[in-house]
Amino acid sequence: MSADRVLLVTGPATGGVAGHVAGLASGLAGLGWDVAVFTSPVTATRLPATGVRVFPEWPTGRHNVRTALETLRGLIAGATVVHAHGHQAGLLTVLAAAKLGRRRPPVIVTWHNAVLGSGPKRRVQALAEQVQARQADLVTGASSDLVERARELGARNPELTIVSAQAPGPLTEGSSAASPVGLDDGLEPRRGPLVLTVSRIAPQKRLDVLVDAAALLSADVLGVRWVVAGDGDLELLDELERHRNRANAPVVFLGRREDVPALLEEADVFALSSDWEARPLAVQEAMVAGVPVVATAVGGVSDLLDGAGALVQPGSAPALAAAVKELLNDPLRAADLAQRARVRVASLPGEDEITQGWSDRYRQLVRASG
Repeated sequence: MSADRVLLVTGPATGGVAGHVAGLASGLAGLGWDVAVFTSPVTATRLPATGVRVFPEWPTGRHNVRTALETLRGLIAGATVVHAHGHQAGLLTVLAAAKLGRRRPPVIVTWHNAVLGSGPKRRVQALAEQVQARQADLVTGASSDLVERARELGARNPELTIVSAQAPGPLTEGSSAASPVGLDDGLEPRRGPLVLTVSRIAPQKRLDVLVDAAALLSADVLGVRWVVAGDGDLELLDELERHRNRANAPVVFLGRREDVPALLEEADVFALSSDWEARPLAVQEAMVAGVPVVATAVGGVSDLLDGAGALVQPGSAPALAAAVKELLNDPLRAADLAQRARVRVASLPGEDEITQGWSDRYRQLVRASG
C-alpha cells in the first residue's frame, strides 16, 4: 500500500464544495499524493482529468446503497488517510469505515454547511451529525459555528478550516462546464445599475427575500437590474419566477453560467441573501474582483468580510434593499469597501497554502494513528 494514498469523498455538488475538492485533489496530486475521489457523476465532471482516480459511484437510491458502501469500504481499506467533505459524505464514510474496525485509516470529516430545518427530520439529521462527530478522527468546520456544533456533539478537538479565496473562474458556484455564453445572453441592454448574485437555487439561499428586495429597490433606483447566476431546484425556480412577476421585480434568473468573471466586471454591487453560509466562494470571488459586497450576517460571512462589506439581518428584504441602495448611491463608500475587500482577501491563505496545510495534517494523523 502506498504511504501517500488519500481518499477524498464528496456527494453530489456543483458549487463551492465541488470546486474546493477539485482544487484539493489536484494540489495533493501535485504534492506527490496518490489521490482517489469517491463521488457522484455530476461532481466527477468538476474533477481534474488527469492525475486523480475518480470513482463516480455515489448511491442514488436505496437499491444501490449496499454496492456503493462496499466500493467505498474497499477504497478506505486501501487508503492511508480518508477525507470526507459534507454531511452526506461524512456519514457514509464513517459508516463504511466502521466495518473495518482497527484496520481502518484515519478519517477526517469537513463540514461545509449547517444542517437547517426542524421537526422529526431535523432530529434524524442531528443523530447523523452526532455519529460523524464521535466516529471521525478529526472534524473540521468551514465556520466557527460549525466547529462549536461539532464540539457540542462530542467531536475530539474540532478545528476551523479555511476554503481558499480563488480568483474568479469556472469553479464558481452555479457555473457550468459548457462553453462560455455572452454577457448579454438573457439580459436586456444595460439601462442602470447592476446587482449580481451568484447562488444555487435552493431554500437556504432565500432568493424570495432577494426578489422582494429587488422590488423595493426598483422603486428608488431608476433602471436597476438584479441578476442571479446559478441553477438548482427547478420547482423552486418556477415559484421564484412567479413571485418575481407578481412583485414586478427587476430580477433575471440566468441559470448556469461560466462567464461569472465577466458578470463581476459589470456588477456594481454583489449581494447574498442566504439564511446560512460558511465562507462562500462566491463572496470571495466578488472580493477578489473588487465588487462591493452586501451579505447576510450568518455563519462565517461576518468573519470573512470583517469590515470589508455591508452586513444585514437575514430574512429582511427592506434591510437588504437599503444596504444595496446605499452603496449604489454612495460611490465613495462602495469604492472604499471594494478596496478593503481586496486587501482582506489577499491576506487569506491561498489554495497552495491550504493544500500544503492539509497534506501536513494528513501526515500528522497518520503518524498519531501508527
